[in-house]
Amino acid sequence: MSHIVNYYSQFDEWGRLDREPIEFLVNWEYIKKYLPESGFILDNGAGPGKYAMRLAQEGYYITLADVTPKLVNVAKEKALELKLDKQFDGFYELDARNLSSLEDGQFDATLMLGPMYHLQDQKSRLQAVQELNRVTKKDGVVFVAFMSRIRHIFTSLLNPEHWKPNDNMDTIQTFLETGCFNHADDGRFTGAYYFNMEDIKPFMESQGFESLELLGSNVGAVLNQESWDYWKNKGEEERVTKFIIEKATDSSLLGISTHLLYIGRKI
Repeated sequence: MSHIVNYYSQFDEWGRLDREPIEFLVNWEYIKKYLPESGFILDNGAGPGKYAMRLAQEGYYITLADVTPKLVNVAKEKALELKLDKQFDGFYELDARNLSSLEDGQFDATLMLGPMYHLQDQKSRLQAVQELNRVTKKDGVVFVAFMSRIRHIFTSLLNPEHWKPNDNMDTIQTFLETGCFNHADDGRFTGAYYFNMEDIKPFMESQGFESLELLGSNVGAVLNQESWDYWKNKGEEERVTKFIIEKATDSSLLGISTHLLYIGRKI
C-alpha cells in the first residue's frame, strides 16, 4: 500500500476533478438523487475531499477517511478554507479494509470512490466492502466506484507507449484475465485493479447490498478538448452535459466509461 500512498502524495487529485469536471457532475447528479434528506455520511477513500466538501455544503455531517496522510491534511485545509469545518465529525487516516475507529451502523450513507481501484487481491476487496457494510445503517445507501477492465484494454490499445507494460498483446491478455495493472514506469498510476462490469453487481450483492444503479461516471471522456470547444462555442455545452448525465445509466454505454459508479442499499 505504500506505493499507492506515495503516488497520491504527489498527484493532484483535486485538480484532476477540476480538469475532468464531467465525472464529478455525473456522479453528483446520482449521488444527490439517492441521498437521504439529511444525516451522517462517511466519505471513505475521500482523497482531498472534493465530494465531502459538496456534501458539507448541502448540510450533511461528514466523516472523512483516506489512507494518504497528505490528502487528509489537504481535506482539513479545504474545510477550513471553505468555512465548512463545523460540518465535519473528523478526518481520519484509515485503510478502507480496517475502519475499526468507526462504529457499526454509524452512517446514513457511505461513499467509497477510490479504494476499490487499488485492492488487487480478492480478500482485500472483500474486507473493504464488508467494512463499508458494517459502518452503514440498515437501508443506508452506498456509492462505490470501480474501474472498467474492458475500457482500460482499449485505452492501452490506443496509447500503448503510455500504458506499459500493456504495450503488447501477451501482457494485455494477462490483464484481461487478472484485472491487475502495475505500470512499468516509476511514478505512474499503479497497483490498480479493474473489474469486469458484469461482476460488479453480483460482487456487491454477495456482501449484503441491494443494487439500485450502475452508471458510467465519465462516458463524456470520449469527447476530446476539440469536441468540447466546438459545443461550447455553439452555446450547447450544457445540453451535451445534460445528455451525458441522462445516458450515464444506459447499459450499452458503460463499456466506454473508465470509471463506474455502483449505487446500492444495505439490506
